[in-house]
Amino acid sequence: MNQHIPRKRFGQNFLQDAHVIESIVHAVNPSATDIVIEIGPGLGALTQPLLSRLNCLHVVEIDRDIISRLKKTFDPGRLIIHEGDALAFDFASVEGRLKIVGNLPYNISTPLLFHLATFGERVIDMHFMLQKEVVDRMVAAPSCADYGRLSVMLQYRFEMETMLAVPPEAFWPPPKVESAVVRMIPAPGQRGVAVDEALFESIVTKAFAQRRKTLRNNLKGIVDDEDYTALQIDPSLRAENLSVEQYVAIANRLAGR
Repeated sequence: MNQHIPRKRFGQNFLQDAHVIESIVHAVNPSATDIVIEIGPGLGALTQPLLSRLNCLHVVEIDRDIISRLKKTFDPGRLIIHEGDALAFDFASVEGRLKIVGNLPYNISTPLLFHLATFGERVIDMHFMLQKEVVDRMVAAPSCADYGRLSVMLQYRFEMETMLAVPPEAFWPPPKVESAVVRMIPAPGQRGVAVDEALFESIVTKAFAQRRKTLRNNLKGIVDDEDYTALQIDPSLRAENLSVEQYVAIANRLAGR
């Protein structure tokens, strides 16, 4: 384990707890012909057990030392390595319906989740190890402190649930935060369909720009009293009080103008 020095700039904390590894692989439940992509394989804690159940496994890795190590450890005919940054990787370049899994680097987890969300129509499911605080935000219900832009944008596209809490000592080196495993299953249209998704995203971003302010303040000049009345939304509410469906309704009313 100590042959590789974890790199802070890549947010490297390597999973080493056998029970947690087994639980994640069980949750992913891959069959031999599934097309699975692992993000950030690191020292192969998940790679090895996943590959034992698959004909082949795709991995996305940025660290050249780890790439070299993977090439020496695994059969190149079965482990397909995509070298580079997961934030820039085109997941649609791998053909077929995908299962995506990974111990995501905490320093890029939020932008990476937004990047992955754009490939939702190609995905069967996704299982990620993340900072527990991020998972809490992903699955949060309206009107609670953790509910925000991330909650709305991901819940618009996915059904999500927390699968497992993971303590710091499950990693080497141990991070300073608690972790959790989340399952994401695409659920297009389940909470409504935004006719203009860019407008929907813009409305959500502006609504949460200043959490302490009301919708009337944050959406001033965009949504007027007539809109609020038609949508049966109280403009004195805060962004965190609205459901995903209500944000879709606002965006669709504005798109219809």
